[in-house]
Amino acid sequence: MCGDVQLVPLSAPKKMADFPSFFPTGFFSILALLQMSTWCSAVSKFSVKGPAQPILVLLGADASLPCQLFPEQSAAHMQIRWYRAQFSPAVLVYQNGQEQGGEQMLEYRGRTELVQDSIGRGTVTLLIQQIRASDDGQYRCHFKEGYISQEAIVELHVIGLGAAPHVHMMGPEDDGIRVLCSSGGWFPKPRVQWSDMAGAKLPSLSESQSQDGDGLFHVEASLVVTDSSLGNVTCSFQNPLSGQEKVSALFLPEPFFPRTSPWKKALAGTLPVLVLLLIGMSYFGWREHKAKEREVMERKKESQEKEEMSSNKERALAAKEKLKAELDQRKALYKEDWKKALLYPDWRKELFKPAPITLNHENSSEGDSDPVREENFGKEAPSDTPRDCNLITLEQEAFSSGRHYWEVDIKDTDEWTLGIYEMPMQGEGKCNDLPKKFRVLEKKGPDYRALICSNQDISQEELVQIEKDPQKIVIFLGYEDGDISFYSMTDGAHIYSFTHCNFFGQISPYVKLKSYLHQFK
Repeated sequence: MCGDVQLVPLSAPKKMADFPSFFPTGFFSILALLQMSTWCSAVSKFSVKGPAQPILVLLGADASLPCQLFPEQSAAHMQIRWYRAQFSPAVLVYQNGQEQGGEQMLEYRGRTELVQDSIGRGTVTLLIQQIRASDDGQYRCHFKEGYISQEAIVELHVIGLGAAPHVHMMGPEDDGIRVLCSSGGWFPKPRVQWSDMAGAKLPSLSESQSQDGDGLFHVEASLVVTDSSLGNVTCSFQNPLSGQEKVSALFLPEPFFPRTSPWKKALAGTLPVLVLLLIGMSYFGWREHKAKEREVMERKKESQEKEEMSSNKERALAAKEKLKAELDQRKALYKEDWKKALLYPDWRKELFKPAPITLNHENSSEGDSDPVREENFGKEAPSDTPRDCNLITLEQEAFSSGRHYWEVDIKDTDEWTLGIYEMPMQGEGKCNDLPKKFRVLEKKGPDYRALICSNQDISQEELVQIEKDPQKIVIFLGYEDGDISFYSMTDGAHIYSFTHCNFFGQISPYVKLKSYLHQFK
């Protein structure tokens, strides 16, 4: 360290040829001391401190991780990096006055923000939104200015409070009743404790745990109660970090405990003495015993089957509710950023309005002909461009705003063209004489291609790879979004999208089919 550096006096240099002899004694010692002082001052220019205690945050909440420069100074011009086990990729990188996304870890994208309210005083805070179990652990805030860098460690503890314990009887076991307690959604692994009505702790017979895809713990603990006078048993789950717990109790009726037949004990004690006298009665006693045993076993089996059915039903309902909750959560996340998620066309429909379209049977009956009128085309259109053989009739004015969708059934069609055409507009909402502009998806034989074209030429052509031939296609039009997307309703796969379209006219659906066994919705 700079404070521990000791300078050793230098002896006067020996005279050498052409070496100046006019430097005073000790000059070199003073020069070394000045250089060392300058270097130490640069190295100790600042330090970084984080919270002395770990930060506790509930699962799903937002976490704020602060760091402070000492002495107090502006950090706006510095490079600030938050990272975990590896320096790169990082949780967040701040450089040149703004956040840099190139090195950010995928799991933190869209969930982090550097709070800069006090950056002029050297205080910066990393904000992590919607905390997950995987966010638990150490974070390092790293400040760098020129060749000088310092960092501090911030500890984040995630707290997940699970559901209330579910306690139920499993059935008779070892002259007692086996009781099972289970709960899920905890982080970290919770402590499980059994107790009686007086609060005395009871040891668990067994305990098992598992983690779901989100890293949350599901724990099951069992207990065998042999004392029929206990009445109630209590099961509690406690979070080891926050101390918060959830408790459930179960009442154990005394008649539920198994009983031992009195005559059976007496027979076992006197059998060596009375074996000769009871040899004639043993046969009848054996038959009675077997009959009772069968009856007890049948009742026990029936009780176990009922309990197992009830338990299976409860587990199935819990799994169904959990699946519904996960589906609702995924659906909510999808609706927040649906424009980037090229998935789930059924969910996408909820954000669009169904277009009122019907089949034009008059055009349909004309087979595969492609009539071209002189007033629409100055010359014969190329064979690869769409023509005015549209089979769709829109039961309203053409679209000039909003989001709309329609479906086309193409399962019996060999060649087809689906999409939209735009009729350019001039002043006061009137159509001008410019040619229609088509944006369509086309199938010819085994090949698929996306086209942007007019009646005379093709301005853009792109081959489209489709693994599984679609039987029904849904088309989404976002006028203000400038987007036309095609999805297969067979497997929900995204086929193709025309993006960044600048619509200025009226939009109408367009369908041309070689075979006309189709439906519209």
